[in-house]
Amino acid sequence: MLKIGLTGGIGSGKSTVSKMLSDMGFCILDADKIAREVFEIYPEILVDVKKKFGNNFFDKNNELKRKEFGNYIFQNKDERKKYENIIIPFIRKESFLRLDKCEMSGEKVCVFDAPTLIENNFHKYMDINLLVWVNFNTQIERVKKRDGLSYKEVLNRINSQMTLEEKRKFVNYIIDNSSSVVQTRDNLYIVLNKIGIKLKGVKCLKTSGTE
Repeated sequence: MLKIGLTGGIGSGKSTVSKMLSDMGFCILDADKIAREVFEIYPEILVDVKKKFGNNFFDKNNELKRKEFGNYIFQNKDERKKYENIIIPFIRKESFLRLDKCEMSGEKVCVFDAPTLIENNFHKYMDINLLVWVNFNTQIERVKKRDGLSYKEVLNRINSQMTLEEKRKFVNYIIDNSSSVVQTRDNLYIVLNKIGIKLKGVKCLKTSGTE
């Protein structure tokens, strides 16, 4: 099974490209979805979070106040690292279990959609890695509009991740999402063609390298 890592940054449009790939029929594993689901699969995570961060981030139903907690850890690098040390091992475990399930089910291609693909070294386990890229100003404006955050809040979230420019060094192909959805789809088709994936019965040429 060909394992494709798909990454980007907040506001880069990674989810848009992931949706395109899903509509084409590819098996998609969403790391963000897995990150939410592990709380139910492994309840010991919340026990550890409460132990490390206290009760203030939990409501009366003992549910994690995700937005409040997210804002807190995005502004505190050491606290974010403490949280990642708790949850990443569980995300890693569950992700690899699901990759194995995809392969055993006969999938020929599986796309692992992960915003921190590179930061958490998941890219090393992929056969091909793709980056959805936009320029910095576009990234800022998209997140402000989408999430209703202030410039400072958006900047805190962007700065909490590896920059898109830095991520370019670790991937095989770049999908520019700075323009229209149609242009992004065309860019995606070009990349899939270069990888060697057949689309709609069209034979694609195999190639390699960074674009």
